Amino acid sequence: MFTGIVEEVGTVRAVHDEGGDLRLRIEAGGVLAGARIGDSIAVSGCCLTMVSVEPGHFEVELSKETVAKTAPRWSEGATVNLERAVRLGDRLGGHLVSGHVEGTGTVTASASEPGANVLTVRAPEHMARYLIPKGSVTVDGVSLTVVDLGGPGGTRDDLASSEFTLWLIPHTLQVTTLGELDVGDHVNLEADLIAKHLERLAGFGPRLEREPWLPDAPSEALLEEAER
Repeated sequence: MFTGIVEEVGTVRAVHDEGGDLRLRIEAGGVLAGARIGDSIAVSGCCLTMVSVEPGHFEVELSKETVAKTAPRWSEGATVNLERAVRLGDRLGGHLVSGHVEGTGTVTASASEPGANVLTVRAPEHMARYLIPKGSVTVDGVSLTVVDLGGPGGTRDDLASSEFTLWLIPHTLQVTTLGELDVGDHVNLEADLIAKHLERLAGFGPRLEREPWLPDAPSEALLEEAER
């Protein structure tokens, strides 16, 4: 589990293609403190496992499925957002992020505004239902707030139902890879998982009067005996 608060930007220094699966060597600094083989780390929003940890770098492996379902961040020289898994008791500065990329979006517009850079991103249609104005979304591993949104319940008629805008402050642009994005670039997206849980729960209809796994209620005779 992650929070979407990027700790540092790493650089992919080597890529080994193992029959379609990839093994990456990523140069990093602070995220290596206390790191061990088997630890989870979010790499541009994708939860991966450290399979090697050495001074100054670590290695991760990506299956063909991961490569196919994520944005093309996996080339030598690419910069990536890094975040270690959150620990119980840490401050939750962003929102709950699983690191399971649900789809890739496309930057459709970029504009400078006083004090911010405004990005417009088009998500896959199946994600549109989980986006709400002022709700949370993870973009390349960064916890961000949806500002404007198209479609039902949206705030702008000129946006498609799966398009949303992000206002990125200078600090975010400096400490993440989002400042490198341009129109046409692809990004990893993860919607707020609470919305998905609620949809799943609602899909089952009204709750049963008594869940089948609960024990039967004690009889009146047993209750009277307990009172005595």
